[in-house]
Amino acid sequence: MAMERRPRKSNNRDEQGAREFEQKVVEVSRVTRVVAGGKRMRFRALVVIGDKKGRIGMGLKKGLDVQESVNKAVNQAKKNMITVPIVNETIPHEVTMKYKASKLIMKPARSGTGVIAGGAVRSVMELAGVKNIISKMIGSSNKVNNIKAVFKAFETMKSKEDLESLRK
Repeated sequence: MAMERRPRKSNNRDEQGAREFEQKVVEVSRVTRVVAGGKRMRFRALVVIGDKKGRIGMGLKKGLDVQESVNKAVNQAKKNMITVPIVNETIPHEVTMKYKASKLIMKPARSGTGVIAGGAVRSVMELAGVKNIISKMIGSSNKVNNIKAVFKAFETMKSKEDLESLRK
């Protein structure tokens, strides 16, 4: 007697999460581990997700195939979300951040300037919803460290309301 297969119920939470955030695969690299029988290959994915309204997350995960590593990275990014203070489609103040060998300078820009940023930083800015910014990466060209520097800079950034509450 053959078993009849029922259509699988879709996981509503995953569908809603996919619609809520846009995702961008910044880098996929093949990594190997040497074991007794030879080399074991895996894939490492660096993914940035954002809602273009100030919420962004970053995930860096490994998996046996590209799709698995991307899915793991997206799930990690959803768990590590931060909120970016955005004022008039730009950042509230200038910030200089150093993370390992990566140095990053970000400056607010006038309306109409656009996103002036290099590769990895550009994708983070677009997903965060920052439309006008000037930034420069100095030092390392490592995408992982550059994106971590951006996230570290966003975490240290303060909005006008935060500054006013500190003064009182």
